Amino acid sequence: MTASRSLVLTLALAGCATADQHQQLEARVAQMEQKVEALEKAPKAAGGAAAAADPAAEAAAKKLYESISEKVSKGEMEAAKKEMTELTTKYGSTTMAKRARKMAAELEVVGKAVPSDWAKNIEKYYQGEGDINLSTGTTLVVFWEVWCPHCRREVPELKETFSKLNGKGLNVVGLTKITRSATEEKVVEFIKEEGVNYPTAKEDGKLSKEFNVSGIPAAAVVKDGKIIWRGHPARLNDELLTGWL
Repeated sequence: MTASRSLVLTLALAGCATADQHQQLEARVAQMEQKVEALEKAPKAAGGAAAAADPAAEAAAKKLYESISEKVSKGEMEAAKKEMTELTTKYGSTTMAKRARKMAAELEVVGKAVPSDWAKNIEKYYQGEGDINLSTGTTLVVFWEVWCPHCRREVPELKETFSKLNGKGLNVVGLTKITRSATEEKVVEFIKEEGVNYPTAKEDGKLSKEFNVSGIPAAAVVKDGKIIWRGHPARLNDELLTGWL
């Protein structure tokens, strides 16, 4: 007899339930026990996550994930995309494959052409109006919001990168959608206080979708109208960027 049924019988004997109520309660408890038993058996019968965990597969997936991350940091995007396909097809049920979903979405847009009418998605320039061109040249695009502490931490690096490489042909642009607690006044104030020296503008959200942005800060490198790199801005360095100029 289970603890649940024992409790029901105890209550009945103590006068807390009539005979009919006791039968109804015991029937309900029996149904609940059957459901619990079915749930406990389901993973084993259906090959659920707990039963299907494969240490060898997890290890192989982890190795692939680390290799993909390294290749992204080196700008080896085609090789990274190939390995991501292997990770998601051969080891799709592993922990690493689930962890790699965001990176997979980033790699998905590499090689994609930016819409020729991208300029219509720029709603307002805060500085550098006319200096943004995703159709020609090499441009580092950074998606950010003024309320995001991680975004703010990237600003000094972006300022330095722009100062060093703009003269060599690298364009940098910061794009915001003005979300959550952000306002245009806060953006303008931040640009002024931080001495942001690269073009900054507000986009309508469609460019974020084109670049598969699901978290910020997010960065992309666009060369002659095509996305050639996508990831977190901290993964970039001057050597990598110079190689694309």
